[in-house]
Amino acid sequence: MTATAEVAVIGGSGFYSFLDDAEQHTVSTPYGEPSGPVSVGSVAGRRVAFLPRHGGHHEFPPHRIPYRANAWALRALGVRQILAPCAVGSLRPELGPGSVVVPDQLVDRTQARVQSFVETGACHVPFADPYCERLGDSVQQSAPDVVRGGAMVVVEGPRFSTRAESQSYAAQGWSLVNMTGHPEAVLAREMLQCYTPIALVTDLDAGVEAGAGVSQEEVFALFAQNLERLRTMLADTIAALPDPDGCSCSGWAQGVELTYALP
Repeated sequence: MTATAEVAVIGGSGFYSFLDDAEQHTVSTPYGEPSGPVSVGSVAGRRVAFLPRHGGHHEFPPHRIPYRANAWALRALGVRQILAPCAVGSLRPELGPGSVVVPDQLVDRTQARVQSFVETGACHVPFADPYCERLGDSVQQSAPDVVRGGAMVVVEGPRFSTRAESQSYAAQGWSLVNMTGHPEAVLAREMLQCYTPIALVTDLDAGVEAGAGVSQEEVFALFAQNLERLRTMLADTIAALPDPDGCSCSGWAQGVELTYALP
């Protein structure tokens, strides 16, 4: 298949567009419709797909996002590398609002999401290191102020954490809390794609902040204030992305009989 796009950006809360002069692609999948049409355009000489995670008008709350359809649609367009900006709460006081973090670990605390394309047989994806190190390196090289490392715990949502929950996560040594990073990351691994989140801290989570808890208004407002910064960071990262050939994100499937179909 001739790839329509090599790289994808999945936009988070408030990040509903990225590309100028883009072509719109409607992709039907065996897992239903994705969050919306996929825009494809050029960035730094590369063909780039953009998909708003929550839909073009934030139709999908975090627990209802069609994660499998999104992952399948991007693979069907030929995407092999995914950059995934997302809004996160901080569990560490030194990571204040406006910090950008590329975490290296994920903790799943979701409850009701289908998190795999595997529906039959033995096919176990390695996930000890959930994110692509080479993509993370590219982000950091393009934006030296990015904080590298830390664990992101993904909760079911759509509610924010209680203080007790937030304090418990922080006590485990985890750095960030988010609602959309899982199963997005593991589905990308099953689709043999390189994937990294780019986590923008929008708030100090309830266990860190002494005052009122987190509000939707402050999350959306902080993300909006940093959109141009994220767009610049993404464009610079895309220009410097490594060749995905030879990466373990896809190499894990060599010699493994996949029990699901790749598009």
